[in-house]
Amino acid sequence: MERIPILRLGDFLLVTVQIELHDQLALTLQDDLTNTLSRTNARGVLIDISGLEIVDSFIGRSLGNIAAVARIMDATTVLVGMRPAVAITLVELGMSLRGIQTALNVDKGMQLLREAVGEPGAASSPP
Repeated sequence: MERIPILRLGDFLLVTVQIELHDQLALTLQDDLTNTLSRTNARGVLIDISGLEIVDSFIGRSLGNIAAVARIMDATTVLVGMRPAVAITLVELGMSLRGIQTALNVDKGMQLLREAVGEPGAASSPP
């Protein structure tokens, strides 16, 4: 069975989606991430979707659900690497992805997470 890797980086979890998500894989990711959050008490989740070329309404809702679960478990979610076509599709579908901050790349996303959890020196790090 396919799985999306979830890496721990200090207080954060890094999820890099480098293959197209189908419905079952999105559900598996949601379950795996929930279990990992519970086990690690991570304070933030960074999801890199630079590998996604297509996002349908189910995948969009799944990303929103992941952020909602993370928020309940006291973790901030940042989504990075969104392609312009994916952003346009999400807007056309009327999806706002509430509870998910976005950034252009992993570096900027990690900076957002550091600021969100109040890490010392986060605001003074280079952009």
